[in-house]
Amino acid sequence: MTTLYLVRHGETVDNVNRIMQGQTQGELTEKGREQAREVAERMAAVHIAAFVSSDLKRAYDTCRIIAAPHGMDILTTPLLRERDWGGFTGRYIPDLKNAEWPDDIETLDALRVRAAKFLDFIRSGFPSAVVLAVGHGIINKAVQSVFFDKPMGEIKPMANAEVRVLEL
Repeated sequence: MTTLYLVRHGETVDNVNRIMQGQTQGELTEKGREQAREVAERMAAVHIAAFVSSDLKRAYDTCRIIAAPHGMDILTTPLLRERDWGGFTGRYIPDLKNAEWPDDIETLDALRVRAAKFLDFIRSGFPSAVVLAVGHGIINKAVQSVFFDKPMGEIKPMANAEVRVLEL
């Protein structure tokens, strides 16, 4: 059995400013870096075989901080990228409440397909290993939705730098 520690990236400047980040790179705040350091401290004694991250900067930077005590490289994958919010990307979230959704937003079905591919990638690439993966709020929700075979609306949102454990 593979153990997956699924982590959401630390707080970003856009999180604070309530901007829809989507697949933009993002920049951790000092609080976000501190959140990552706290996870690093908690995970320092855990034998982790691999560190995997979204290829977006905010997730990679979080993973780099967490992986530092282990002295290991980080494997990046676009499978863990945040949902593509299309025309909503870069917009102030409260302004989107009653906005008409553009056609270029990644569908939940497409997101769940990507999440399933990520889980297959971890299972096949790291059998019987412990893996820590850093992603984003919505893709992490999709990963859990696929894993637990539940609708995304039934998965509790993850806080910044929150860790959840999945036994694959």
